[in-house]
Amino acid sequence: MKFVYILESLDSEHFYVGIADDPETRLTKHNAGEVTHTRTYKPWRIKTYIAFSEENGRSPLRNTSNPAQAGHLRTSVSDA
Repeated sequence: MKFVYILESLDSEHFYVGIADDPETRLTKHNAGEVTHTRTYKPWRIKTYIAFSEENGRSPLRNTSNPAQAGHLRTSVSDA
């Protein structure tokens, strides 16, 4: 089973979307600075995650060939 997870930085201005077998273990790696894309904005917390079964060994959200559309998402949040 794979999980798609959304992390929120504790400053609440940055988000990261990832895929992992174990979101809690992956969060530990993010907060330890072991993940390049999230190192600058740590610490993180899990905002939410969704479980997917792996039929045919493929994640349902990794079917794009464009790396900008799969992987991390970092954005600012405003009250506008």
